[in-house]
Amino acid sequence: MKGQLEGIRRMIEEGRYCPDILVQTKAVSAALRSLECAILEKHLKHCVHSAMASNNSTEIEEKTKELLDIFQKRMPG
Repeated sequence: MKGQLEGIRRMIEEGRYCPDILVQTKAVSAALRSLECAILEKHLKHCVHSAMASNNSTEIEEKTKELLDIFQKRMPG
């Protein structure tokens, strides 16, 4: 991803055609979304699952709040 960002920077500096730059920014956005999904999946499978299995209501509430915060930040508005 670092290489993609560097490539976009060079494209801008070179005055490349804007739609070509936008194609590249969309590719970076897609890569970030994919990374976010992988991290969220790991969090759900490990941290959230562990909290639920513990039956610790405070820990469960914390993990639930974390997930709600994540989704609220991702919502447009």
